[in-house]
Amino acid sequence: MTSRRNFLGGAGAITGAVAAASVGKAAMAALPEPVTQSKPDTMAPLVPTTGRPYNPVVTLNGWTLPWRMNNGVKEFHLVAEPVVREMVPGFKAHLWGYNGQSPGPTIEVVEGDRVRIFVTNKLPEHTSVHWHGQRLPNGMDGVGGLTQKHIAPGKTFVYEFEARRPGTFMYHPHADEMTQMAMGMMGFWVTHPKGGHPLIDRVDRDFVFLLGSFDIEPGAYTPKIMTMLDFNLFTFNSRVFPGIDSMNVRKGDKVRIRVGNLTMTNHPIHLHGHEFLVTGTDGGPTPRSTRWPEVTTDVAVGQMRQVEFIADEEGDWAFHCHKSHHTMNAMGHEVPTMIGVDHRKVAREITSLIPDYMVMGERGMADMAEMEMPLPDNTAPMMSGEGPFGSMEMGGMFTVLKVRRDQKPGDYKNPSWFQHPAGTVAYEFTGSLPPAPRANTPGTGSMPARMAPNNKEVEVQVRKPKSGHSGH
Repeated sequence: MTSRRNFLGGAGAITGAVAAASVGKAAMAALPEPVTQSKPDTMAPLVPTTGRPYNPVVTLNGWTLPWRMNNGVKEFHLVAEPVVREMVPGFKAHLWGYNGQSPGPTIEVVEGDRVRIFVTNKLPEHTSVHWHGQRLPNGMDGVGGLTQKHIAPGKTFVYEFEARRPGTFMYHPHADEMTQMAMGMMGFWVTHPKGGHPLIDRVDRDFVFLLGSFDIEPGAYTPKIMTMLDFNLFTFNSRVFPGIDSMNVRKGDKVRIRVGNLTMTNHPIHLHGHEFLVTGTDGGPTPRSTRWPEVTTDVAVGQMRQVEFIADEEGDWAFHCHKSHHTMNAMGHEVPTMIGVDHRKVAREITSLIPDYMVMGERGMADMAEMEMPLPDNTAPMMSGEGPFGSMEMGGMFTVLKVRRDQKPGDYKNPSWFQHPAGTVAYEFTGSLPPAPRANTPGTGSMPARMAPNNKEVEVQVRKPKSGHSGH
């Protein structure tokens, strides 16, 4: 990351409020330093040193954008640009994003903050930024052609407004969206409450991530932007398992997870081992009377869901999208189902000609996680990830919540695998099995079958109308 010293230190001499328009030469000299991040690691929370205090979030495999204070205004600098995002070690994608990453950095402010965001366009085409879910002046809403001129390549625009309500929001382009969002242009925005709030509790751990989907052919680097539904990579913050960091918490912590969806389909997000409450949407915190325990919440397109729970069960708990194809990488949609087909003879003959030939799907797809099948360069394996008991056969939208009693407060380091107490792990049964009981009477249905008189079968004949007749 570039130095934050100049960015967080002094205040520039910006005179007057600048609307969403091109910045003149005088104002360009006062631009905040653009801070970039090239690592795909989860960065520590950015504790505020200026402005109103707040409890910072942790962006899974991401970071929070620093700011500077200028005469009471919190100033940020976003740079829209091509980026290289490592989705998993050994697989990188050529995307578009902000400040070196896709998704872009999380922006954190406090309710009531006056915010000024400089947006510099280093893309090969024009862009804009829409502040998804915010209450703001219409001219700051960021819809190119409707509420502002497009930001041309090489130009810098300024957005300025007050963060009027606390909650979790997103930012993304409203210009050539099909291309720019398919290329990874999106980011999170968190507005923290100013002081106590009757519907927003203080938590010990606060994680944020965006759901993303891409169509990148094996061996390729650039997403196919014309894809509407058949994506082959599903991501948490543009990372796929096992390249996604775990969420590491202390036993007894109150945990908040904020999930935003800017993909083309819904995602039922599921947590193992705990129940949670949905405490917020992109419309704000939910009334307490509307909250009930869940283990899965559906996050529809363009929505945000905020869930909270007490991490009171130790262990390594799965957290994932419950659409099974969304926990696999580099999905091949044209692969036929070959379960039950015996390939052994033909496989031997083909292998004599093609030594690297491998049968796919003969006994299901679990073999794919363990076979060392040759892949094109820069391709994520379909299923991978090693756990303490073997292959986890996962990918895509999957990570682990690690709950530990000895995790120190504020410590986000990744602990080793959970050490299960004796007698608490499922095991193989080696004794003799009793015979399985069988029902010896025919079952009855709510609508039993009716036979023709004398138990004769009825032959049904279909007569088609001749041409020229109505066919009654």
